[in-house]
Amino acid sequence: MKGFARIAAAVPTVRVGDPERNRENTLALWREASEAGAQVVVFPELGLSAYTVRDLVLATQLLDVVEEQLLRLAQQAAALDCLALVGAPLRTPRGLYNCAIAMQGGTILGVVPKAYLPNYREFEEARWFRPGVEVPDGSIIRIGASNVPFGLDLLFDSTLRGLVVGVEICEDLWVQQPPSSAQCSAGATVIANLSASNFTIGKAELRRTLASAQSDRGKCAYVYVAAGPGESSTDVTWDADAFIYENGSLLAESRRFARERQLVLQDIDLEALAFERRSTTTFGDCAAQQHDEHDWRWCAFEAKENTDFLRKITPTPFLPKDESTLSRRCWEMFEIQSNALLTRMRAIGAPKLVLGVSGGLDSTAAALVAAAALDLDKRPRTDLVCLTMPGFGTSSGTKDNATVLAESLGATLHTLSIDEISRVVLSAIGHAATEGVDTLDGLLQRLREHPEFGDVTLENVQARVRTLVLMTIANRDSGIVVGTGDLSEKALGWSTYAGDHIAMYDVNAGVPKTLLQFVIRWVANEAAANWADKDRLREVLFDILDTPISPELLPADAAGQIAQLTEEKIGPYELHDFFLYHHVRHGARPARILDLAAVAFNGRYDDATLARWLRVFLQRFFTQQFKRSCTADAPKVGTVALSPRGDWRMPSDASATAWLNDVDSWLASR
Repeated sequence: MKGFARIAAAVPTVRVGDPERNRENTLALWREASEAGAQVVVFPELGLSAYTVRDLVLATQLLDVVEEQLLRLAQQAAALDCLALVGAPLRTPRGLYNCAIAMQGGTILGVVPKAYLPNYREFEEARWFRPGVEVPDGSIIRIGASNVPFGLDLLFDSTLRGLVVGVEICEDLWVQQPPSSAQCSAGATVIANLSASNFTIGKAELRRTLASAQSDRGKCAYVYVAAGPGESSTDVTWDADAFIYENGSLLAESRRFARERQLVLQDIDLEALAFERRSTTTFGDCAAQQHDEHDWRWCAFEAKENTDFLRKITPTPFLPKDESTLSRRCWEMFEIQSNALLTRMRAIGAPKLVLGVSGGLDSTAAALVAAAALDLDKRPRTDLVCLTMPGFGTSSGTKDNATVLAESLGATLHTLSIDEISRVVLSAIGHAATEGVDTLDGLLQRLREHPEFGDVTLENVQARVRTLVLMTIANRDSGIVVGTGDLSEKALGWSTYAGDHIAMYDVNAGVPKTLLQFVIRWVANEAAANWADKDRLREVLFDILDTPISPELLPADAAGQIAQLTEEKIGPYELHDFFLYHHVRHGARPARILDLAAVAFNGRYDDATLARWLRVFLQRFFTQQFKRSCTADAPKVGTVALSPRGDWRMPSDASATAWLNDVDSWLASR
């Protein structure tokens, strides 16, 4: 897939002091990586000799055979497509170096020495090797009959756009200023770490902490390969640990302590990394400050784009992968929301919280946050003033749920129908639905007979009347109106301008619809465990979670069923949240979003459906920016946010044409 590179971490079995056998094992995994479509494969530190040869590494016999087998390996792998990084001890007139050798197409492209040599506790590398930091930029090393670029100033630049490989060896990651920091600043997007790294209790977690942090700081992929089975157990043990991180997240890992060879493969998102570097301005600032650390030499290698795709793409990018993390995230979000609201309350004084409750997801989540904020402030929940305002399309189920929700929270509850007020306004402007009709029942009957009269004017008058009522109650009760709209609705502009679009403080604006449901479920199962009337609250919360998403602005059918389903009109929220995440978080092209969606949803939507709803998303996202430009204050919750004062600054009259054309081109190419 365009914009991705496949990287392999290879853990062969080794035999100490047997370079010929180690060359065979290395070649087998190199072939396997190439057949799997990898552009780069990374092997362990000193893999041709084995790391634990100790004083034997100084022996002429061993070094002669290592060089012989290294050249033979390069020749035997000449037809393989991917770049290999192999570990071996190499001689220079100055002494011996612990090296990573880059090879492709039968040629040794460059050699990177280990910068820092551990010489403490079980390590004694300074006994045998020279430190790479002493090698001057521009150096060469003699291997066989060839002079090869040698030093810490090498980067390996592929023909695949965005794939630049930097190399460090084991201990180099553990120092306070790893060489990979400068490599990333110079342009490396993938860092290969050839390691031996014996195992001690807790070390696997520490390795991951370091690699995760380095990949996050460097906006890069980090490939780590530790030594595997066969290394000497004279004093230490080895766990065959290999893993791949990207921008702070673990993508793939080996099975530790396995006794057989292993190959870990993953597709790295080069486009996402490039976007991350462009959008994180401090990355460029630091890179500019480090630019003259080396006079970098760029070693070119070939890399072909894969037509298949290995990486798993989640259809719910806003949701963590595991239950325990999801629970923790829900707690964090709820705490952000309730504490932010409390801060705003205290800044104002002690306002009551005025909230319109509809029996839907958004107002339910806002009511739970408001109740928690009052608890934090040690104020009675009667200071939460909930209004149910049934309109033309309000069903008995949602109205009852709104009532039970407010009562089970201990809030002050008012019911104020907006039907007649809305009818009067429509009649006053001469709306077609009110012609010859002077009663509410007559209006509702006419709308059932003539659904074409249920236009945006009729829908929006109800939202604006509700806001008028809420604002008026807030004035009367010395309160503030708490907004309910979520991040997904903000993205789509699925709100009435000067209606539910505005409030005095928004609490859900940073939470997408797909995640909001889990927050409500978390409150029901965990947060509300010690709340009064918790059993009744849990029951109504689960009922609300099972209710179809609807604005309920058009009359119910004759059986009293909801007539207006949001997702039938604007598309599935699971798709829109997927589009939103990749559009904003990664700046992804529409064609790439559709490629990823096709993988993530795995046939649940055909190509035409995906393209249709992405067009809707893009059209609404662009045309509805004017609503976001004057939205209420709200706390940022996750990495995707649309506040015009914070994360997202966009002109309200920008054109979506280029994005929509890309959707059409994608569909035409399928």
